[in-house]
Amino acid sequence: MYIHQDNAWPNFYWDDKRLTERLASVRHRQGRLIGRMEALGFDLRAEAVLHTLTEDVLKSSEIEGEVLDKEQVRSSVARRLGMDIAGLTPSERHVDGVVEMMLDVTQKYDQPLTDERLYDWHAALFPTGRSGMSKITVGAWRTDSGGPMQVVSGAIGRERVHYEAPAAKRLKKEMKAFLKWLNNNKRGNGSMDLVVKSAVAHLWFVTLHPFDDGNGRIARAISDQALARSEQSANRFYSMSSQILEDRKAYYNILESTQKGGLDITAWLEWYLGCLDRAFDGAEVILGKVIQKANFWQINRSRTFNDRQTKVLNRLLDGFEGKLTSSKWAKLTKCSQDTALRDINDLLAQGVLMKEVGGGRSTSYALAEL
Repeated sequence: MYIHQDNAWPNFYWDDKRLTERLASVRHRQGRLIGRMEALGFDLRAEAVLHTLTEDVLKSSEIEGEVLDKEQVRSSVARRLGMDIAGLTPSERHVDGVVEMMLDVTQKYDQPLTDERLYDWHAALFPTGRSGMSKITVGAWRTDSGGPMQVVSGAIGRERVHYEAPAAKRLKKEMKAFLKWLNNNKRGNGSMDLVVKSAVAHLWFVTLHPFDDGNGRIARAISDQALARSEQSANRFYSMSSQILEDRKAYYNILESTQKGGLDITAWLEWYLGCLDRAFDGAEVILGKVIQKANFWQINRSRTFNDRQTKVLNRLLDGFEGKLTSSKWAKLTKCSQDTALRDINDLLAQGVLMKEVGGGRSTSYALAEL
């Protein structure tokens, strides 16, 4: 029996005593992190938000097996945040759609979630009305016209059904109850902690699986909105999706066991709080990169770099994937190989770049130590 078939659904319950210490620790770390980030200057704080939102969009899509172009995502986020960054990459329609959804989640965290808003999010995820090669219902609840909504793995003929969602005919009533609960922001004695609420909302939505596709990404967006409400801030400094991707196997396992269990969701909440705690570690990495980038430009403020050099140096500071070679430099800056080598040799002479050892057939370069 699945959890939504329980006669008492959706009356979740849990053991507060098992959660008290972990929730207090997570809340403490959350408060300290937000305080440190808010104390940064405006430019550094904006850079941290840009980095976090870029990672969140990339990783939430990657969990579902969709790999987006990092530079397109970063450029799309920067443009929509009104950030003046040189050399932004043009972004494709589907990338802009995912970014628009995530920014609606974070920038309008204090606004109620409605059917229409969820439909808009879904339509932004699937602007062509297709998921891969398959035509899907977009901007509306699923119909189950092709059979029950199931989460399946394995080759054809040897499929394993991990989960089967409620029948489509239940969705209107189920989603009305879910949204009423989610939008109830009463505070005071007996009200649910908003971090706990983000965990419950995630599980509840993904259990209903109301859309043909995109349910996981939207469930994570809903939990992000609840976390933003818990902080009363539109600025995102950590990415739950990045940490869920790191813990993907455990994530799917705990979801499956919870959805096949009873309405006691203590184990799910323990896992979620642990995942959130680990996500804060990722925020420390982001903070370190942002400060390192600021220090680099402060140290080198008296140097003169051309536009190509500035672009590549920023890419290295933001986390360049793979090895930087002269060929990659030429491709990235749309210049000739000779121009790329002149740019690189100038930076080597200034002590800004260094040659990496053991580069193989092609010499590769990295930032010199700050």
